[in-house]
Amino acid sequence: MGDGVFPQPSRVLSTPRSLFIPTIQGGGEEPTTSFDYGEESEPCRKSDVRQIAAGLLPPLYSLVFIFGFVGNLLVVLTLVNCKKLRSMSDIYLLNLALSDLLFLLTIPFWAHYAAGQWVLGGTMCKLFTGLYHAGYFGGIFFIILLTIDRYLAIVHAVFALRARTVSCGVVTSVATWAVAVLASVPGVIFTKSEEDDTRVSCGPHFPLQWKNFHAVTRSILGLVLPLLVMVTCYSGILRTLLRCRNEKKKHKAVRLIFTIMIVYFLFWTPYNIVLLLSTFQEAFGLNNCESSSRLDRAMQVTETLGMTHCCINPVIYAFVGEKFRRYLSVFFRKHVAKHLCKRCPVFYRETADGISSTYTPSTGEQEVSAGL
Repeated sequence: MGDGVFPQPSRVLSTPRSLFIPTIQGGGEEPTTSFDYGEESEPCRKSDVRQIAAGLLPPLYSLVFIFGFVGNLLVVLTLVNCKKLRSMSDIYLLNLALSDLLFLLTIPFWAHYAAGQWVLGGTMCKLFTGLYHAGYFGGIFFIILLTIDRYLAIVHAVFALRARTVSCGVVTSVATWAVAVLASVPGVIFTKSEEDDTRVSCGPHFPLQWKNFHAVTRSILGLVLPLLVMVTCYSGILRTLLRCRNEKKKHKAVRLIFTIMIVYFLFWTPYNIVLLLSTFQEAFGLNNCESSSRLDRAMQVTETLGMTHCCINPVIYAFVGEKFRRYLSVFFRKHVAKHLCKRCPVFYRETADGISSTYTPSTGEQEVSAGL
């Protein structure tokens, strides 16, 4: 993703000075970068950046993994056991949670790498790079699909009754995963594990043209495309909701829509901006040691912020919806409280059938689309 403190899959779009790849930097005890100061080049040493990463990133990544894994696993279990994947929205929500889980499964390895060195070899370096990127791109694409699904359900409700089927959701999900894997291929190809005198690294080795192309493509897929889709779809949704007679439902749907938009861009826009500045720092006049070090520290902060978005997804895409909360309550009553307290029927008296009795193809899917 970016050019942070240590080369991991998120660093595949790094500038020519990938911090800890000795074959590119020329080796040495500390990470260095050569900048042109006029008559001669001087090394820019960044040992402080690496030390901060080694002390700060492992605990942060661990918290992201724990909360994100638990939250998304609950989403998957609730969708499969209670909602039974009866609509296209359910299919997309499931795949969004799976994308976040795939993304999260690689984080413990990057946390270990941040604290020391890469110890799993070249094959695993490429494998976890691919999983990381597939989960990241998959998450973006399923956010886009959920937005389009919501738009169809609210703005084109009659057409949505025919188009928003489970089979259509499965087909589009398979195609989306194929595109996500395809978008991850360059990162896998140009990432490898290398060993020097002091440590083993797992990082990118992009040729300059590929690096620039991949950086621009990443920004388009991760920021520009979602922004265009969300603005277009939510503009139509808002116009439709403003004509809705049910004021309470209208306000809830509008609040959720703005929450989705604000949270996604709040978490990922800073990273994409820093990524472009870091990749094209010469064009922005930032190709000096001080600016480069600041960009590295900014990349640490913004990328970690972006990674925590997978912890928020279960909240903004599932738990905010009242219907989903009821399903989650039923799941705990049936599968958790029932086994923990077999003599306390009050904890699991309510069943999923009772909730699902209010579901109809027209009203149930509409609620999922407008309010998850």
